Amino acid sequence: MEHWAERATTVRVVGTGIMGRGIAQVAAAAGLTVELADARPDAVEAAVAHVGGMFDKLVAKGRMSADDAAAARARLVPLDDPLAPAERLDLVVEAVREELATKRQLFQGLEKACPETTVLATNTSSLSVTGIGAGMSDPSRLVGLHFFNPVPLMKLAEVIPGTRTAAWIPDALTDLVRRFGHTPVRAPDTPGFLVNHAGRGLSTEALQIVAEGTARPVDVDRIARDVLGLKMGPFELMDLTGLDVSHPVLETIWEGFHYDERLRPSYLTRARYDAGLFGRKVGEGWYRYVDGVKEEPAEAAPMAEPAPVWVKGSERLRTMLRDAGIELSLSGVLLDVPGDSDPVNAGRDAARTLRVDPTGGFEKRIVLAVHPGASRDAARGALAALSATGRPVTVVADAPVSVARRLRASVVNVSCEIAQRRLASPGDIDTAVRLGLGYPRGPLEWGDEAGAASVASDLRTLHERTGDPRYRASRWLTDRAALGLPLTERGTSPQDVIGAR
Repeated sequence: MEHWAERATTVRVVGTGIMGRGIAQVAAAAGLTVELADARPDAVEAAVAHVGGMFDKLVAKGRMSADDAAAARARLVPLDDPLAPAERLDLVVEAVREELATKRQLFQGLEKACPETTVLATNTSSLSVTGIGAGMSDPSRLVGLHFFNPVPLMKLAEVIPGTRTAAWIPDALTDLVRRFGHTPVRAPDTPGFLVNHAGRGLSTEALQIVAEGTARPVDVDRIARDVLGLKMGPFELMDLTGLDVSHPVLETIWEGFHYDERLRPSYLTRARYDAGLFGRKVGEGWYRYVDGVKEEPAEAAPMAEPAPVWVKGSERLRTMLRDAGIELSLSGVLLDVPGDSDPVNAGRDAARTLRVDPTGGFEKRIVLAVHPGASRDAARGALAALSATGRPVTVVADAPVSVARRLRASVVNVSCEIAQRRLASPGDIDTAVRLGLGYPRGPLEWGDEAGAASVASDLRTLHERTGDPRYRASRWLTDRAALGLPLTERGTSPQDVIGAR
């Protein structure tokens, strides 16, 4: 329906928890009348008061005028009944608990109570939009509209058409999301939609790295932050989201894509989930929390005096060590950068050869990889020498590909497969991940920055050395690496040739 988003004046939000309140706030601020409803009438009054208080805070911070805040508060309308009949209602957004039967029953009632022209939207984060609409008389009215918490700050919304959703609704809802001041992305009605699906690349590989003994959770988080530039490491993020949420999502997405090995979760989360180690909300997860503050293990401290070293492959690291007063000697500990050779097979020099990962340029952190055949004295001397540069040093087990590059390769590969399956456009994938997960760049942009051929090479090395099919590279990645094309471009498809969609 043309100009539906511009003409929309009234939205009903059903469910007045954290998500419902956030949706009501941005809708009222955008000029719409917002009806708030909940199964518990007392929750509605509390929600109206909360949203009004948020407008007052915005005024105090100078982000909203007093007149605009007063007008927005006046547009909040409490309802006694979520299924109250309506003569004019443009949109209903459901934000009730994540339970299929509950949502189905609600929408069956809403389609009877609301005008036939009302668009019905579910804010589900994990359930199939098509599955929710299966019990409706007219599922063409139903669409997914997934906001992220906290809604006023997370400026992204996934618009998710179900199999039966009317063709005009996704575009119309996309325009309304922009009116709310958010960025819309079109997401598929598949497990995890877009953001949660793309996010599996980081978490599943991080869990694999810990499960195989290469690094501890804190090591992976530090590398993710300081070497890759992420705002939060994967284990910090799981603690923030809550393993009670993250574990079922990991399992659901893996099962939903028929056990695609790229999405395979880890045995580590099941036991922690059963033990109730959900993270921040309960005071313990991958970390312990005291009064909401994370307790993080101390950085690696030298246990020996700095050893003389020799650096292979990095003038930058050699200069850093020389400026720190470390003796550079061909007979010292050999620091192999970027580590193209395998220290384990370095012959008579294996005991004194260690790898240092050059990813990130040593600006915020140095990562030292130790193999089983290394001399402990040599490794301790190398840690002391690297620590003398003033950078924190993370010590991990040596592996065919460094921790940072493994994390990056998995993130890129999972998103490449999303593009390969045409579940979302390259631009929407990158936008969704940047805004929804806080990555410094989109995964396909990240792959282009690293080089598609380099990412494909890392995956090939991991696949060959481990035999694990989780490292099977997506055709989107391998084709573009071979052709020298950007990962961010769709390229020519059969539809371009025959003119079909």
